[in-house]
Amino acid sequence: MYGSMEGDTVHVPAPAREQFYDNRGYGHPRGDALALSSVEAAHLLFRDDLEAVDGMGFRSFLATTNTLVRFLVYKDLRERGFYLSPARDGWVGSDTTDDVDFVVYPRGNGPWDGVTEYRVRVVGERESIPASSLTGTLAVVDEESEITYFSVETPDVTGSTDHDLPQDVSGMLLADRVVLWDVPPVLYENAFYGQPLDPRDTADDGSASGSAKPMSIQCSLVEAAHLADRGIVRVDAGLDGVVERGRAVEGERFDRRRAAYSTLRGRGIVPKTGYKFGADFRTYANVEHVGDLDHSEQLVRVLPSDHSVSPRDLALDVRLAHGVRKRMVFALTDATGAIDWRSISRLTP
Repeated sequence: MYGSMEGDTVHVPAPAREQFYDNRGYGHPRGDALALSSVEAAHLLFRDDLEAVDGMGFRSFLATTNTLVRFLVYKDLRERGFYLSPARDGWVGSDTTDDVDFVVYPRGNGPWDGVTEYRVRVVGERESIPASSLTGTLAVVDEESEITYFSVETPDVTGSTDHDLPQDVSGMLLADRVVLWDVPPVLYENAFYGQPLDPRDTADDGSASGSAKPMSIQCSLVEAAHLADRGIVRVDAGLDGVVERGRAVEGERFDRRRAAYSTLRGRGIVPKTGYKFGADFRTYANVEHVGDLDHSEQLVRVLPSDHSVSPRDLALDVRLAHGVRKRMVFALTDATGAIDWRSISRLTP
């Protein structure tokens, strides 16, 4: 069977529909004939199911159409037992084409069943990707043609940490942190703000009952700004002084981190520094007492909403988060403090 090019589409005459679409889910029907995308035609040429397209065999067709990277992903998913369609406006299986290359159906289903397993975007390892466009499934093809799949989701950023806190606690701005003097222990032991200036001030037995004596704790600038903004802490330099110091030491990053921090706290999640993991925060969804803390659940990296990421950086972040049993989350923050959340993890289709 032979095909002919029509722009970026390959036309295969009857009975191509029965042979390729009805039986194996290739292409878009045109009566008894069939329209194929270039990557589908390349796969059929590779399998010797098509003899030629305008006289071109597999090698020359691949070179002429520049479909190698997408062909590798298409071939891999076919070999994993999936039927899939190119994401083209008006084609079977496609409801949108934004930033998507393939619509993948559950095993045992095809484009005629109306169900979708993955929506796949194909990129090379050296490409740059707008973080705001990350969605669905990302298939990254590296320089040795190995494929890594990532799942991008909108995480449930909610927790249940909620404690009654004191008001008007005295604080002092010192260098790039704020020290709170003689505060009720609930601020650290139950709400998990800051770190004790003297670890001996914490409860001796680590029990949920906590210690009763006042303690002094050191807070980061984002913690202090959050507490001062809510009237819990009264810093000698005032809220403006804390924010000014934060911007002086971190630049624009401080405002983004402050917005993400306050949003997480407002949703019942406790953010703590993620420095040891190369992230902005590690988070705890349910804190009753610091003596009973389990592992943090998420690593959060705060990025500008217009930031672009490389697949290599994604691989590093996801690998690290997986290695320490956490989920990698990106907080894409704009100038108003509005946040678009993304979580990314490895996927095996």
